[in-house]
Amino acid sequence: MYNPYSLEGKTILITGAASGIGKATSIESSKLGAKIVAVDLNGEGLEKLMPQLEGDGHLQFTGNLCDEEFLKNLGEESPALDGVFLCAGVSDTTPVKFITEEKLKRVFDVNLTAPILMLKQLLVKKKINKGGSLVWMSSYGAEKVEPGLGIYAASKSAVNGIMRAYAKELVSRKIRSNSIMPMMIRTELLSTLNSISDKDLEKQEAMYPLGFGSPLDVAYAAIYLFSDASRWITGTQIRMDGGSNL
Repeated sequence: MYNPYSLEGKTILITGAASGIGKATSIESSKLGAKIVAVDLNGEGLEKLMPQLEGDGHLQFTGNLCDEEFLKNLGEESPALDGVFLCAGVSDTTPVKFITEEKLKRVFDVNLTAPILMLKQLLVKKKINKGGSLVWMSSYGAEKVEPGLGIYAASKSAVNGIMRAYAKELVSRKIRSNSIMPMMIRTELLSTLNSISDKDLEKQEAMYPLGFGSPLDVAYAAIYLFSDASRWITGTQIRMDGGSNL
């Protein structure tokens, strides 16, 4: 059957694959024919993920993306890739007057430095195929900043900037680079935002005509960017807001 969104024959590496958006994207991509290279710090979560993937040939790598040795090994052992989803991330709810160097480093290391250094290893080892697709997990919070989310917003703004640098520098190899910028998505990460009560969440969701997003919503956007249907798109930020900015 004709399907321009098919991932048949493609191998896609996904960080943060053990939960949330990364997990949903791994499962849905496998349904469309992709072989998944699942990467996460949570080895137990990866073990639970693997049986949920359709097809065979999937791989898993357990390790810390902020560990240089792990990134070197990943670069060596990864198969050739047609797509990379830089999905792993952390949040923070520190008001600006309480920001510390430690908090800055934690968020920027995971959200920005780790994906950059991982891609460096993959590119040096020539593991990203011509015509490949890099998908960066950004956030609408990079533009619509809420109180207490300054560090997170800054890290995601930086993601959008470096995403465009990759788009420009790799376009000669037909490697595309784009970011996805969702607003509120119901994931495990949402539960870590201790400053937001259930009542506050209900008030916020009422502001979204289409409700809060789900991991599947973002997974489908990532799949589009992996697929040949998006072959003419690079250096772009896809905003997903559930109608809240109409």
